[in-house]
Amino acid sequence: MLRGLVICPDSDLAERLEQALSETGQIVLVRDLDRYPTELEFMRFARAHAPQVVFLSTESLPQATEIIRLVDREFPGLQLVAVHRSTDPQVLLDIMRAGIREFLSLPFARQAIYETLARVDELAQKRPAAVNATDQLFAFLPSKQGVGTSTVALNAAVALSRNPETGVLLLDMDLTSGIIGFMLKLNNAHSVVEAAENAHSLDESLWPQLVTRVGQMDVLHSGRLNPDFRIESSQVRNLLEFARRHYRAICVDLSGNLERYSLEIMHEAKRIFLVVTPEIPSLHLAREKFNFLNSLELGDRVSVLLNRGHKRSVVSPAQIEDLLGVPVMMNFSNDYQGVHRALQSGRAVDQTTELGKQFINLANAILEKKSVEVDTTTKKRFSEYFSILPGRYSSVSADPKKTAS
Repeated sequence: MLRGLVICPDSDLAERLEQALSETGQIVLVRDLDRYPTELEFMRFARAHAPQVVFLSTESLPQATEIIRLVDREFPGLQLVAVHRSTDPQVLLDIMRAGIREFLSLPFARQAIYETLARVDELAQKRPAAVNATDQLFAFLPSKQGVGTSTVALNAAVALSRNPETGVLLLDMDLTSGIIGFMLKLNNAHSVVEAAENAHSLDESLWPQLVTRVGQMDVLHSGRLNPDFRIESSQVRNLLEFARRHYRAICVDLSGNLERYSLEIMHEAKRIFLVVTPEIPSLHLAREKFNFLNSLELGDRVSVLLNRGHKRSVVSPAQIEDLLGVPVMMNFSNDYQGVHRALQSGRAVDQTTELGKQFINLANAILEKKSVEVDTTTKKRFSEYFSILPGRYSSVSADPKKTAS
């Protein structure tokens, strides 16, 4: 079905048009406006609802013309249908000069509407409306509980948000033990639960109530523990589609339980950051998860982030690479005191510390502003610890430049 937007200051005309359109069963009206919006308002409506066709009243031709020019400039492919009370020849001529080829007028004959919608649908299929949407979606997946994935996701999002013109959303999708709200001391009662429940009707007025502004980024936390809540894949898709149209970068903190909705998110993600620590249980589960993701043809999106690393660690980054067959993209130092201070104050890790600078380096790598240095220590055979497991996969390129893309 086509998604339609009605702009019509004449309430009677709008009501009759909407009734006629609904009777066709071929279109869903995502929004109706009883005035001509400003340029900024229209941009917001278009990003929020992604309409495929706009039914535009030509009651005020100058104001309608401004909308037409805006659509041509910012939303190529978005179809326009002029609406007027009469079929006055001069009105038709003015509409054609303004650049609209489709026209509907009272009494909105059913056959005329069907024919118009058929032409609009054909054009929409050939040239889909180009509503800007980012592909910068990054999923943070823990190898096991307690490896510090939420800390990494939070600080990566904060570091990203410090870059000019990079609108960032931090989305906590760990519905069983999400901790982002606690880490930032958020008191917004709304959460991802409400966002999922309203995923099919998210708009520019509801969204600001759901998210919390923290510094230069928006945060949507997981809410209170609610074991009975189940999020559907369709809800996730609608939520992500909405977010993609409003942010330049989206960081998603996952539970690690590989729920269906988590797999949906990872299929949408540009990169999947598998967070590990240099302990055998973490690495065992990391290998299991990588093998599983590889079986879903997601292996080439996986990059490994080594958290809480230190020089005296029993397991080196080179050994982890040898085990997983995936380069360690980043190695974060074990700064317990720094992370503890950040938690106490409800903020990110101090960016002037070694760990803080490492998060900045991750953000730069994500934005492709700086190449990532990969540990080149001579590899030692470590896989004998896991000899009972299947052989490692090697589908991810060892080229660090590719892993940072």
